[in-house]
Amino acid sequence: MKNEETITLVTVCDNQFVVLLAALLKSIETNHKTKEPIDLYIVNDGISKTNQQKLITSLSTNKLNIIWKTMEEAIPKDLKLPLDNTTFPANTYARICIPYFIHPEATKAIYLDVDMIVLEDISKLWNTDIGEFSMAAVSDRSEVVSSPWGGIKNYKELGLDPQSKYFNSGLFILKPKEWRSLNIPKKVFECAEQNISYVNFADQYSLNVVFNQKWFELDRLWNCYAQNEIKSPYLIHFTGMKPIYKGYEANEDYKNLFFQYLKQTKWSDLKPKSDLVRFIKKAYNKIKKRF
Repeated sequence: MKNEETITLVTVCDNQFVVLLAALLKSIETNHKTKEPIDLYIVNDGISKTNQQKLITSLSTNKLNIIWKTMEEAIPKDLKLPLDNTTFPANTYARICIPYFIHPEATKAIYLDVDMIVLEDISKLWNTDIGEFSMAAVSDRSEVVSSPWGGIKNYKELGLDPQSKYFNSGLFILKPKEWRSLNIPKKVFECAEQNISYVNFADQYSLNVVFNQKWFELDRLWNCYAQNEIKSPYLIHFTGMKPIYKGYEANEDYKNLFFQYLKQTKWSDLKPKSDLVRFIKKAYNKIKKRF
């Protein structure tokens, strides 16, 4: 039987953002001081063998047990990826299928976007009591479902309270057994398909519809956005322009922290790329989903 003290982490990555993943893994490794082992599931959407090896050799301890999953292994055959009109990659929805590809006895899991660095021991987040809830996250910058620039644009049609809180899906804790029993992945995918013209931030839209007023709110320090000026966050989330691009305009101290961790990896000599690379990637994501 699986050791219940093992921390289960999950992320999803493609070859372009593997450099972000390297900094994330190094930050988790560096700041994990307690004795719990960590199972880290990486859903691999085209990461090259070379970059996979660079990731593994960037780690200097055995704190992280990396478990690779392909997109085909992560997404059940009976679930179809929603092909929304956003520039987010289709692999974004793979996180919804976490209950189906992690260890079946796992009682919870933490999902992390690759554009993050963890500055606190991940065990503190792992040991957060979320009560009877099967979903825990941090409020998004848009705060409520009726936000004019974020949120859920058709909240009225869905009968949602306009002042109900809206969370960011870049980091969340889930209880996989409850998700399976409640058929959450299917509900999230169906919600996206039925409201496809309103989907603005990929899976985040549908998760907020399905879990409206049924999620546990985590401390904001566990998902501090790069646009913030918080002095001692537990985790930094590089929403918007990533620090690997020249056009990054968010908190400069956060960018410096990112590169501190990156310099400890096999990508230590990386220099910020042209913003054009980012725009090409976004266009590619949209075209790929369409065709």
